[in-house]
Amino acid sequence: MAETTQSTQTLEATDEINALRVSPAAHLTEEMATATKAGGRAVGLRERAFTVQIGLRCTPGTASADALESALGITLPKQVGEVTGDGTGLHTIWLSPDEFLAVDVSRQQRPGETLVAEAALEGLPGQAVDLSANRTIIELTGSKAREVLEKSVRADLHPRAFGVGTALVTQLGPVPVILHHSSEGEYRVYPRASFADFTVRWLLDGMAEFVADDARAPADDSESTG
Repeated sequence: MAETTQSTQTLEATDEINALRVSPAAHLTEEMATATKAGGRAVGLRERAFTVQIGLRCTPGTASADALESALGITLPKQVGEVTGDGTGLHTIWLSPDEFLAVDVSRQQRPGETLVAEAALEGLPGQAVDLSANRTIIELTGSKAREVLEKSVRADLHPRAFGVGTALVTQLGPVPVILHHSSEGEYRVYPRASFADFTVRWLLDGMAEFVADDARAPADDSESTG
């Protein structure tokens, strides 16, 4: 009964928060939707707002790592670029040898996301911090998504080097980001919230040639058959 009451209170608090908060790229929603519609299968762009993001600090293979894995239901990555878990739900991104980002894209952040992990770390070295407001996720999709990114990301994004299920810390133009190749033809870009506007506009500019080509295609087809 107590758990049910607490769960209800958490959901109510989440609803109240959602009614007040505005995502970092919310003001560009219409521009992203317009470009996505014109881009067809070539390119699309949207924001995944308020997803769960928990920053973790611990040394893999220690009691602290075991405690965090058990408390959060995750497995920590063990090497550069590795992402463990479910890319459509809860997964964990490797950031450095003792730093990780647990992400759940299947739901929005709620108050108290780190309480269980904090309790599990009691008396142990390590850290679990709710970073859901620190970064937003800008999702770039389509057959030309990689080409858009290759215009301004210096890392090798060819599938042989950056396949599905891989993530890295890099730069998109001048902006530091986490880049996750989340599925075939889908990339998630994590800029700091303060860089969301710049990042979205940068990507929209990079998409422009493919949006224009896709938008002109029906007219070109009709002319050729006319």
